[in-house]
Order: sequence, then structure tokens, then C-alpha cells
Amino acid sequence: MAVLCDTQIRELVGIEPFADGEKRPGAVSFGLSSYGYDVRVGSRFKIFTPTPLTGQVAIVDPKRFTNDLFVEVDCDTRGLDHVVIPPNSFALCETVETFTIPRDVLVLCVGKSTYARCGLIVNVTPLEPEWRGKITIEISNTTPLPAKVYANEGIAQLVFLRGERTCAVSYADKNGKYQDQPGLTLPKVD
Repeated sequence: MAVLCDTQIRELVGIEPFADGEKRPGAVSFGLSSYGYDVRVGSRFKIFTPTPLTGQVAIVDPKRFTNDLFVEVDCDTRGLDHVVIPPNSFALCETVETFTIPRDVLVLCVGKSTYARCGLIVNVTPLEPEWRGKITIEISNTTPLPAKVYANEGIAQLVFLRGERTCAVSYADKNGKYQDQPGLTLPKVD
């Protein structure tokens, strides 16, 4: 496998809207870089919240995931430029960009150092060959303090790895459950 450079990313990977990696004073950087693409976090967030005192402790179960574990915040409709993730908590969000990954490319995601240095950890599972959609991003606030995340600014970097050969079975071939997700998508088990 080889890492794609900026020219190859621009030519081979579908990214809409596409942004060049220019300086944006006062903003967390985003757009094309030498060997990757810095994605923007959108304006919609689902933030874990404590459940009401019902005598029972809520359990996060990927097979029976419920929306009541979260508070939803849409920064755009509330006129906000950021969201606050509570201490030792977690949020789901989506990218501004929509991606179309080529059949011979695998994408890995790493958090941006600006947020990592604040104790915010970004996780995205690999984007498999021929995956399409907006990316659901997981953000963990590992600190004992509330932390801001700025909507519509950089959040993570994607690294594109091109295989020496095309894969035998792509995500599209498998009819993957997260194919063509339009945005923030909760866990599913088929």
C-alpha cells in the first residue's frame, strides 16, 4: 500500500464540498494537505447525557441502541459556533464533507493535534473501498473539564492508502449497513 499525495487525492477521491488547505486565521484548519485531507465537523451533535433517576442504570448496548442516551444539538439552528462536551463524556457528530472512496483505496482517520492537546480523542473506523457517505465521527472528552468543539471547522485528518491491487470484495459489494449514510448515524446491527 502507498499513501496518496495531494494531487492523487484531488484526482481519485470524491470529496464534496472540497476545500483547499489554505490558512484560515482563527479557525481549526481543514482541507487538502500534503498527504491527507482534514475533514470538518458539521453542526449536528449527539452528546451522551446521564439518564433520569429511574432506579436503573442505563447501559449502552450496540444491539439495542436508543436515542434517549443523547441530547441532540444543532449549532446552525441554535446560532452557535460550538458545542460543549461534558467532562469524561462522548459525542457523535458528522462531517461537512461527503466522500466516495475508490475501490483500491482504504482510508484511516486520526485526530487533529489541536484537539488531541486538549484531551479530545477522535475516532473513526476505517473507510473501506467503495464506501460512500458522510462520516460519523466519535469524540471522547477524556478530561475532567467541559470541552468546546467548533462546528464547521477541522476535526480530524484522513489518510488515504492505495492498494497495489483492487480488492476482491468492496464495501459496496457487501451492501454494508453504513453505505450512503446521509449524516450522523447511530450504531446498527443487522
